[in-house]
Amino acid sequence: MERLHFSFEGGTRRAGKGPRIVGVVASGNLEVLIEPRPEVSACTIDVNTAAVGFGTTWEAVLRDFFERHPLSHVQISINDAGATPAIVALRLDQAVEALE
Repeated sequence: MERLHFSFEGGTRRAGKGPRIVGVVASGNLEVLIEPRPEVSACTIDVNTAAVGFGTTWEAVLRDFFERHPLSHVQISINDAGATPAIVALRLDQAVEALE
């Protein structure tokens, strides 16, 4: 199990309602919990993953997500069971949609 932490500054969109959870921890899938955090200005993302050694891939996928959804004042927690980057992006988009 690997634990990763990312923080993205400079977001222009505050999270709406919350918290919200999408997805399910199952083989090849993941769950995303997204929560507004008024006390934190950044978009922080914590990842718990069974796929060890893919930190640079996670960073690339999450940086792309932040470029599409420049959130601020939000905490995202991801519990991963080996999802592909496309599934990660899909679940993150679903989480943002659930906030709106």
